[in-house]
Amino acid sequence: MLIRPERPGEEDAIHELTQTAFAPMPYSADTEGPIIQALRRSGDLALSLVAEDDGVIIGHIAFSPVTVEGTLGGWFGLGPISVQPERQRQGIGKALIRDGLERLKAQGAKGCALIGNPDVYRSSGFENDGQLSYDGVDSRYVQWVSFSGAAPRGVLKFSSAFDVKA
Repeated sequence: MLIRPERPGEEDAIHELTQTAFAPMPYSADTEGPIIQALRRSGDLALSLVAEDDGVIIGHIAFSPVTVEGTLGGWFGLGPISVQPERQRQGIGKALIRDGLERLKAQGAKGCALIGNPDVYRSSGFENDGQLSYDGVDSRYVQWVSFSGAAPRGVLKFSSAFDVKA
């Protein structure tokens, strides 16, 4: 398996993979693929990586700038992340996260935040201290990993691309 940046012309394959991966998820509003498209259109898709196996894209992860307490300060949001359903639970998602975080850190990012299950993301270094909030979401699901500086405090805001409707 190879993890690499997205290439021009792979947009449709990434969209299809994302929609397929999220289709059975009860929490999905069927917006994950459109969110990636909106991030791309707005210029907010800061890092887009794919996992490729034998020339086939089997995973994707997106990172975009976020604000904490209204300030753009080198923080990024992780998501959406998707893996082909038949390839899930094989470490592909964790490999995408690890590679993406390493790239962000090498580019001077201060950290990364996400909304997700702590049992899933804790092993990738994400933590939660209840001091970062997001739009009425239970604070235990608002997680972060800091590369430098203080832990984030206050309200987390993702790109307006996340406001798309299905």
